[in-house]
Amino acid sequence: MNAPTDRAAPAHPADGPEQEPLSPRDYATAARAELDPAVWDYIAGGSGDEVTLRGERAAYDRYRLRPRTLVDVSYCELGTTLLGRPVALPIGIAPMAYHRLVDAEGETATVRAAGALDALTITSTFASRTLEETARAASGPLWLQLYVLRERKVTESLVRRAEAAGYRALVITVDAPRMARRERDLRNGFHLPSHIRPANLDDEHTGGLHTGRAGGSTLAAHADRHHDAAFTWQDLAWLRSLTGLPLVLKGVLTAQDARQAADLGVEGLIVSTHGGRQLDGAIAALDALPEVVAAVPDACEVLVDGGVRRGTDVLKALALGARAVLVGRPVLWGLAVGGAAGAERVLTTLRDELAEAMALTGRPRIDTIGPDLLHRSPDPAYPLTPDDRDMA
Repeated sequence: MNAPTDRAAPAHPADGPEQEPLSPRDYATAARAELDPAVWDYIAGGSGDEVTLRGERAAYDRYRLRPRTLVDVSYCELGTTLLGRPVALPIGIAPMAYHRLVDAEGETATVRAAGALDALTITSTFASRTLEETARAASGPLWLQLYVLRERKVTESLVRRAEAAGYRALVITVDAPRMARRERDLRNGFHLPSHIRPANLDDEHTGGLHTGRAGGSTLAAHADRHHDAAFTWQDLAWLRSLTGLPLVLKGVLTAQDARQAADLGVEGLIVSTHGGRQLDGAIAALDALPEVVAAVPDACEVLVDGGVRRGTDVLKALALGARAVLVGRPVLWGLAVGGAAGAERVLTTLRDELAEAMALTGRPRIDTIGPDLLHRSPDPAYPLTPDDRDMA
């Protein structure tokens, strides 16, 4: 396959596709046909043999639902709170880099889609729009994801800018002291097209991202140069000293790390495998969720990402104790197919499916959803096919 071309990201006709996709899988199929093959691989791929990538989806399929009947479900209330702020639904957008790879507007289109539903967006350090541009386009809540960089002054500058722009929390990614080996990107010699850059960083910290070669990934090389692999628990105090914004750690998979984070006053955790893109063979986020929830007090909110493709998946994560779920790839699929409107339709579909699942299981409010809703089977009923794996 070729590396991504320098052509502009897809433009989207005002009237959308001839037949509107009905599910995230439909959007994935349409997006794959729309995107440069190397860009599709960058979005769809995982690390190593992609065992964890497949496991993220399989974890949801192991759970069956135990519905209750004769419950008044004439109205289902999806509202909840995240770090004390009311939101309309327990579904948000996970941090992902370079949205302009799939849509010319990029992150500004994404936050408009989220804002239409009052849904949370977590913006990436490596966004292709500045955090200020994204904030101006947003009407829903915004958190900023941070990679702690070797040059601490750069990280400090991002924190100050986030505060000034109105971001409500900082999400520190803790599972990427180095970038894992992602073989699809290596085969493609993945690099950024010339018109896309990490808009939140200056030229000194963006070099080398636009020229690739087969067998190498410019993104991995960039991470090796700039990510601070020496960042530890002791350094959280430094981050805390910079800001009064809540701190959320993303990439926690064990009770031990969860307890340590809570003991240090961290306000939130995101149980995550980085979408199967970091340690291959790691436990699926959904399987790790119960032990993380059990390890922390209620004041430390727990979210989860990875593998969410249906409203019933959201319901299962909530039943296992998640405050909310974060959705990644499906949002990019919708963005690739229909811009902001396409991403909004993906989120709307998940919201409507969640409301339907709550009604059909007799759970009319978020606080009525608990582990008694679930039955765990030993294996997924429907093993993933090769095509499925690209949409996991």
